[in-house]
Amino acid sequence: MEILHNGSLPSHPFPSNPFPDICLPHLSPHNRNFSPIPKSKFRASTPRITGFKHSTVSKHKHPQTLLPAFVDTPTSSSPAEIGDFISLLNRCTTLSEVRQIHAQTVKLNALESNSSVGNKLVVLYSRNQLSLEDARKLLDEIPKRTVPAYAALIGSYCRNEQWDDLFSVFRLMVYEGMLPDKYLVPTILKACSAMQLLRIGKMVHGFVIRKIVDSDVFVGNALVDLYSNCGDLGSSRNVFDTMQERDVVSWTALISAYMEEGLLDEAIHIFHLMRLDGVKPDLISWSALLTGYARNGEIDLALDALEEMQEKGLQPRVNSWNGIISGCVQNGYLEDALDMFSRMLWFPEDPNIITIASILPACTGLKALHLGKAVHGIALKHGIFGNFYVQGSLIDMYSKCGSNDYAEKVFGKAEDKNTTMWNEMIAAYVNEGKVENALGLLTLMQKDGWKPDVITYNTILSGHARNGLKTQALELLSEMVQMDLKPNVVSFNVLISGFQQSGLSSEALKVFRIMQSPVGDVNPNEVPDLSMRPNPITITGALAACADLNLLQQGKEIHGYTLRYGFEPNIFVSSALVDMYAKCHDMDSANKVFFRIEGRNTVSWNALMVGCIKNKQPEEALKLFLEMLQEDLAPSSITFKILLPACGDTAAVRFGRGLHGYAAKCQLDGSKNAIASALIDMYTKCGSILEAKSVFDSEVEKDVPLWNAMISAFSVHGMARNAFAVFEQMELLGILPDHITFVALLSACARDGLVEEGWKYFNSMENSYGIAASLEHYTCMVGILGGAGLLDEAHDLIRQMPYPPDACTWAALLQACRVHSNPEIGERAAKALFELEPDNATNYMLLSNIYVSSGMWDSAKSLRSYMRGRKLLTIKECSYLTIGSHIYAFKGGQSCHPEFEEILETWEKLAKKMELSGYFPLDPVFEDEEKEMDPFSCLHTEKLALCLGIISSSARHPIRVSKNIRMCIDCHTSAKLISRIAGREIFVKDVCFYHHMKDGICSCQDRW
Repeated sequence: MEILHNGSLPSHPFPSNPFPDICLPHLSPHNRNFSPIPKSKFRASTPRITGFKHSTVSKHKHPQTLLPAFVDTPTSSSPAEIGDFISLLNRCTTLSEVRQIHAQTVKLNALESNSSVGNKLVVLYSRNQLSLEDARKLLDEIPKRTVPAYAALIGSYCRNEQWDDLFSVFRLMVYEGMLPDKYLVPTILKACSAMQLLRIGKMVHGFVIRKIVDSDVFVGNALVDLYSNCGDLGSSRNVFDTMQERDVVSWTALISAYMEEGLLDEAIHIFHLMRLDGVKPDLISWSALLTGYARNGEIDLALDALEEMQEKGLQPRVNSWNGIISGCVQNGYLEDALDMFSRMLWFPEDPNIITIASILPACTGLKALHLGKAVHGIALKHGIFGNFYVQGSLIDMYSKCGSNDYAEKVFGKAEDKNTTMWNEMIAAYVNEGKVENALGLLTLMQKDGWKPDVITYNTILSGHARNGLKTQALELLSEMVQMDLKPNVVSFNVLISGFQQSGLSSEALKVFRIMQSPVGDVNPNEVPDLSMRPNPITITGALAACADLNLLQQGKEIHGYTLRYGFEPNIFVSSALVDMYAKCHDMDSANKVFFRIEGRNTVSWNALMVGCIKNKQPEEALKLFLEMLQEDLAPSSITFKILLPACGDTAAVRFGRGLHGYAAKCQLDGSKNAIASALIDMYTKCGSILEAKSVFDSEVEKDVPLWNAMISAFSVHGMARNAFAVFEQMELLGILPDHITFVALLSACARDGLVEEGWKYFNSMENSYGIAASLEHYTCMVGILGGAGLLDEAHDLIRQMPYPPDACTWAALLQACRVHSNPEIGERAAKALFELEPDNATNYMLLSNIYVSSGMWDSAKSLRSYMRGRKLLTIKECSYLTIGSHIYAFKGGQSCHPEFEEILETWEKLAKKMELSGYFPLDPVFEDEEKEMDPFSCLHTEKLALCLGIISSSARHPIRVSKNIRMCIDCHTSAKLISRIAGREIFVKDVCFYHHMKDGICSCQDRW
């Protein structure tokens, strides 16, 4: 929207122009945008009637009775006839009468001979919205225009919010040397306020001061509103303080200004000062106060103000209720908004368009379709359904509540559609993933004569990008340019974020480069030649793409850009930087950015905690949570979803219980089942299956993921029969399982070696539930057969299944070969794995263990030498031990624990007792080819953790250890023996199984 642009004017025809040339360049007739309507054009469109015959107007009471008397009128008008026209116009009550008199004045050339009639016609036309175009054309026809005519048209444009037209007429007025009076100045200031044209508003203010009309209370009020709406609170207060006369409107405007800036205490103080000054607050003042409270999230204060105003004898009207309702919605208090809407109806107060348009987003946010339908019914009852805003909000509500059929009905029944409504319906299709429907609606929109705007195209661009339709998205971008719709920063943002979310992160970064510089390596045939400055949302999307692709260097370059343009303080940009550095494994940089953030919020803390977990530092994530609480920040549902798995990974059951209590206190109803599933998983990994079951039983409305979590919990603990019982309960309740349910059931069968049950569940998937077996299900069956020692059958199943085996499938067979010491089939599985994952050292280690358990020492030694030659590194092992509230991490190759010597002494004592019991390690460590092997070495981290647990914890308490990789056979056997020798209950969780060891027996039955 172009109102002003740089330029200069020729000399004005009046001596002193109060508005500098640089401010109003369009006033020049040499400007291409300054083009008054030709006289002939206006006359051709003016209705014509029969001529007038002169008569005395004063004898007639209504102009309609005069018109037939004028016949055979001469071609020019006398002063008496001009007077008659003016008298007739003064008596006009309908637009048709004005048009008839206008037609006669054209025939008599009255407009050229005397401008009074033309100016009067402009004033009358301006009073009706339907004739505004006539008023403007006529204004261009009048030889000598007057301030009242300009004021009438400007005022009408202001009432209809036609700001471009208003400023166009105002420019013409100033160019002709006519200055606004104190009655017109408030209208001009209101337009500046609405368009936030602070510079022009200040110039008008300067004119007001020079003409000494700033003492007028209406002008002062308009200036207070201008500055406050443009964010210049200081100037707004200065104008208020210098006003010689202040009324209730003045005080209300200043109260609203402070409320808008979130300065509630100052706004309340001004409200009290108004009373002390003897000005009684009116309904609008009270509405401004309670609306300000609500918009700043102080709902209780808003309700108190509502009650107080009623005590003062003022009954709230619809605008008062609207203020509270919209404030609740803006602050996310959606249920409070619905409560206020209900109270309003019971008051009783009838809703208006703003009420319905404000409350529907609350229904949308709560996904409360039934409430949305009720609001729809209320709108129909009160006859306010046909409004654009209401219909658009209804379309949005129905589509986001999953009822696109209702959205289509609302759209189809709308008699008068505007561009916004078309955009809402297109967005509904896009959000549902129906991009083709959205394109069809775009075509229909154009056929119906509506021109799509930038929002229309941005919405469809978003749909294409999110669905990975790169070619179509870029073609649509070019189409925008061809339609003279220049893509804006939002156009690029939806492409970048959409491509990133659909897995096309490299394309997202390419669009980011195009946005900054369209030349260079960009193909001009692929995208239009466009460039513009990115904004924080752009930067956030580009950083996410760098994080996906692990492009640390490109991420650093974007970071440099954010520093250069001052984007880093933006909380979304800084959080994206933390996420990018963390995913690129540069935690030092992630921490530096994080601790530079001012006003850290929950999102930024979540980003750093996720980074710690992804970089194998779960204990650091838990420490960060405590620091976050010290900053008085409340965790979100995402915070719990991040931290509960970290508790499980570190066996920090005490910390997990604390999070459980905190989550219950926060009452995160929207994510209740998701958090319950995470709690079940946490308690399961920490060895507390009873607490996991307690969480499951406490949930009344269980969804399928929650049932799956409980089945998986029993499966991990080797309690297959319990898992089956939960599944049967699920069936009895009529809850349909999904493919994950059967993965959990088959995993339970694999852990307990239940071949028959495994085949039963595998076959029932498709026969009973129509779920086709996936590669994951076949892999589970390979594990079941292999775990039961049916290695040939497992190998045959791999060759016969309808999917090409992946690394997980062959790894399941290789692991079974390790358990049953079968080097022949193990070598076949290993060979396939070496081709699929040539750099995965774990596969070589498994085969080496098979050789060792089969007595093939030379083969094992040769394989390990091969691994050293290729510099194949296994995942760095780490074990966690929780004692009380402390989490101890033992990382492979490190011996920095303060009690390390005491730990080694404890291990030596345990090793001697194990040796005396006749145990010899089955998983020896080859330290060097030239050195002898120490079969009782304490090198694996879970052994160190177990020793510290024995030293530091009470014998009454179990020892809980968590390890980031699968336990080796020696550590497993050692832990079983230690549980018997030390008389301790031991829980060890690795990446595959949960081991509960007591009296030398493990719950996994040595099938891990």
